[in-house]
Amino acid sequence: MEKLKNIVLVHGGFVDGSGWEGVYNILKADGYNVAIVQNPTVSLEDDVAFTKRAIDAQDGPVVLVGHSYGGVVITEAGNHARVERLVYITAFAPDKGESVGSLIANPPPGAPVPPIIGPTDGFLHLDREKFPASFAADVDPAKAEFMADSQVPWGVGAISGAITEPAWANKPSWYLHVADDRMIPAPAQEAMATRAGATITKVGGSHAIYVSQPEAVAAIIKDAAAGTKSASQTN
Repeated sequence: MEKLKNIVLVHGGFVDGSGWEGVYNILKADGYNVAIVQNPTVSLEDDVAFTKRAIDAQDGPVVLVGHSYGGVVITEAGNHARVERLVYITAFAPDKGESVGSLIANPPPGAPVPPIIGPTDGFLHLDREKFPASFAADVDPAKAEFMADSQVPWGVGAISGAITEPAWANKPSWYLHVADDRMIPAPAQEAMATRAGATITKVGGSHAIYVSQPEAVAAIIKDAAAGTKSASQTN
């Protein structure tokens, strides 16, 4: 596979693109062109449009990366002709007709339940006091508190947005499986990654792995950019 140099990063719900800073710095230092999408997370349609604008701005083939709900966005936006590879960072990887709402509708017994509040005026929040333990358990406590206080309301329209055609059905994908995630349970991650035929790398860490362990996240993105398809596992 050709080595790709253009990386587009897509954040998930309750956060914005600034959490990618550590990953961005590593990739930039290694010579990649990196764009960070700032999605409004009000509707899937708008987020896909914002992401496609970022893809259009690149000068060649793209590795498209999504964290959490960002996985839904890249599953749809990844159908863009310029996108050649997909990377899911403990993310939703829905199939045709699926949405975040449908994927989380029936959690298995004993699965962690995210402390979601709302909706209020069409938006959801995470309980501020429970945010660090659920979303960012391995992040520096002061930074986790900041993330809780600066969280972005997540629109129910984004959560209900369904996929028309999953890009992973036609393009190679990589998946960073995070064992201690309390937002998307590990078994759900594995099921989605396996269904997508993704190359899976396993790490220990929280849902905010892209903040707490940017090296691990950058490593799988570089694997995708290089077209490395051998599965690996780290702890």
